Amino acid sequence: MWTLSGFADEIHEDFATQCEVASGLGLKFLEIRSAWGVNILDLDDAQLDRMKQTLADYGLAVSSIGSPIGKIFIDEDFPEHQDRMRHAAEVAKLLDAPYIRIFSFFLRPGANPDDHRDEVLRRMRALADIGEEADVVLLHENEKEIYGDIPRRCHEIVTSVDSPHLKLAWDPANFVQVGVRPFTEGYSLLRPHVEYVQIKDARAADGSVVVAGAGDGEVVETVRALREDGFDGFFSLEPHLALAGSQGGFSGADLFTQAWRAFTDMLTQEGISYA
Repeated sequence: MWTLSGFADEIHEDFATQCEVASGLGLKFLEIRSAWGVNILDLDDAQLDRMKQTLADYGLAVSSIGSPIGKIFIDEDFPEHQDRMRHAAEVAKLLDAPYIRIFSFFLRPGANPDDHRDEVLRRMRALADIGEEADVVLLHENEKEIYGDIPRRCHEIVTSVDSPHLKLAWDPANFVQVGVRPFTEGYSLLRPHVEYVQIKDARAADGSVVVAGAGDGEVVETVRALREDGFDGFFSLEPHLALAGSQGGFSGADLFTQAWRAFTDMLTQEGISYA
């Protein structure tokens, strides 16, 4: 039985609407990136309390905090960002989220990633320390224009930091958009460290984001391999079908439902149970 989740703010800005649509699709978990048009890490105490109550009203739990941690340039101030990471851990605890999604820092245009290796690893180690202190697992997501955009550097991050509190979130669309065939070129290397899967797909020809199975993200091949491997983590819908940008995306309720249907149809065709 695989567990589905999804970025609720892809549905609507209003958090109650996010919960209503998600629960109507049968989801039991949400990944929270923003609510009421405000990033999860910028919500005030009253908003967080309201969020927690709304989740309870709909019988929903939180799979991960979809944080923007690590989405600053590698040469920007870091101590303040560490404080933001500590706040992310506090929010995760408040919402009983076992994971926090993070990134490995934007690089300036034209920069050689390998020139920034040591500083990236230092910062990722510092973030993992905060995760260890808070007993929450950080999920590094491969993303365009950051250090950890391709399988080799994702592997380097997680193995160099070597912490049980730093694992990988697998995003096939983001791999496609940097010229990687995800399953063919990354699965065997990264699978031992993958603990969470983002569900979106993309076409290699133009980088456009599409529903799972309609692009070049080798989603079916990955799903089959994960089943054979006994994977038991979350699959989080992140469709980006109406809008995609460096700080997130949006789909709307109808397109989010299409993305949910495409992936659940795939699971049904493969004989995989989900909840």
